[in-house]
Amino acid sequence: MIALEFPFTEEKVRALKVGDEVALSGRVFTGRDAVHKYLHEGGKLPEGVSFQDGIIYHCGPVVLKDENGEWKVTAAGPTTSIREEPYQWQIIRDFGVRGVIGKGGMGPKTLEACREHGCVYLHGIGGAAQVLAECVTRVINVHMLEEFGSPEAIWELEVKDFPVVVTMDSHGNSLHADVFKSSSEALAARV
Repeated sequence: MIALEFPFTEEKVRALKVGDEVALSGRVFTGRDAVHKYLHEGGKLPEGVSFQDGIIYHCGPVVLKDENGEWKVTAAGPTTSIREEPYQWQIIRDFGVRGVIGKGGMGPKTLEACREHGCVYLHGIGGAAQVLAECVTRVINVHMLEEFGSPEAIWELEVKDFPVVVTMDSHGNSLHADVFKSSSEALAARV
C-alpha cells in the first residue's frame, strides 16, 4: 500500500502506476453531476475553495449532524464516474485536479487529461460505503449545500488511509480500457 498525503502534487501522482494500491490521507472534495456541470458551464468555486493539487471524489455522502451539531459522515461510497466524462477533462485541466475517485472508470477524454495534466483515476470500493466513512476523520466544510442539496454539494473532507486502486494513470494506461478490449476480443472469438 502506497501512502499518499495531501497536497497531491504532480510529482507524487506521476509516480503512480495502474494497479498501485494507495492509502490517501488529507483533504478530499466530493463532487458529482451538479458540480461538474456547473463548473463546466463557467461556474466558479466558492471563495477559499481550491481543487489545485487536490482530489475530487465522485460521492454523495450520507452526512448527519451529531449530538454536538457537528457534521458526521455515515456513508461515503463511490458513485459511477462515467456520467462525468463530458466534463471531467476540463475540470482536471482548469482546476489543477490531481486525482479523481469513483467507480467504474472513465473514458478517453479523461484518460488524455490525466496524461497531459498529471492526474490519476482512483477506483474506490463499491458496496463499502460505511467502511469508507470510517476513513473520514472529519468534515472540514460543506459548500453549495443550498444550491445543490446534500448529495450534490461539495463536501470538504479530511480522510485517513482511505483505500483506493489506481486504474487510470498519468502515463496513458487504463485498466478499464484493457478489460474492455480483452472482453470484446473474447466475445468476438465466441461469436
